[in-house]
Amino acid sequence: MRFLSSLFLVLSLFGWNITVSAESIVERVKERDVLYCGGVARPGLAEQDEDGWHGLEIDICRAIAAAVLNAPEKIEFHAYATDRDFVEGAKSDDVLFLTGSEIADHLLTGVILPGPAVFVESQGVMVPGKSDLRHLKDLKNRTVCFMIGSSSERGLNAFSDIAGLSFFRRPFSEDGEMVDAYAVQNCQAIAGEITDLAAICNEANVRYLASRILPETLADFPIIAATGTEDAKWSALVAWTVYTLISGERQQSRWYAGGAGAMPVSGPDLGLREGWQTTVLEAVGNYGDIFRRNLGSESALKLDRGVHGNRVEPGLLLSPYLD
Repeated sequence: MRFLSSLFLVLSLFGWNITVSAESIVERVKERDVLYCGGVARPGLAEQDEDGWHGLEIDICRAIAAAVLNAPEKIEFHAYATDRDFVEGAKSDDVLFLTGSEIADHLLTGVILPGPAVFVESQGVMVPGKSDLRHLKDLKNRTVCFMIGSSSERGLNAFSDIAGLSFFRRPFSEDGEMVDAYAVQNCQAIAGEITDLAAICNEANVRYLASRILPETLADFPIIAATGTEDAKWSALVAWTVYTLISGERQQSRWYAGGAGAMPVSGPDLGLREGWQTTVLEAVGNYGDIFRRNLGSESALKLDRGVHGNRVEPGLLLSPYLD
């Protein structure tokens, strides 16, 4: 031991660095032959049925698997519901889809690296189709249902303060009870996340009460693709994959490159093969394709592209491209 200590001291004095090589996450995923993703289950984003998990976040997970494993089907998605789920997910999942509140509430700010936005979730209000309510300001003196302690409750309170608007609050602790109360019109509106409201609109168990979502939102917030802090190259790989999906929607022209060439990223620099961006777009399509089939016109939710447009359809999503 004395000899080893002396040898280490001598090597240090001569400026020699002794390091232990750590396995990169790319290598770990390739060795495991499956990509781990996780997040909160949301309609159109990550939902499970008899055929397994599907949604926009699932397709983005598939895109990353296509980049790393050349096999988009080699993924596992883990749904977070409890504090333990979030903590364990931050330790074991390769990609996490999280909101700012989920990161802060579960004390993850120091253990994850925030990445690009993959979806802009909104808090909104749903009313019966035949209601005379057309805008948020029309909620004055109406009864609004919401889940107690939710971000939608905070959004309602913030809107009420800013607009100087009073309405009757009716909190619930169970989703089913809230929907039942709305179905028999014990409340005249429901506040919630847009994806949840769009799913409720399609449910026949709302006593055949046709509904619509008011055009204004209470708040908008991004869901980001987060990674651990230990491997910067992996974080870059995830970010560039998301950006490839967004910039891949850019059309080829005489003046600008489009598709996979809109923002070329060297594969070997990330531990990937050349042409990986083409593989990704062939496997899952571009962001517009993913949105359309999971949330837009080809889905049950029928949500407008809105803020989820990019430079092609003006919205909030923007990625680097060759300008």
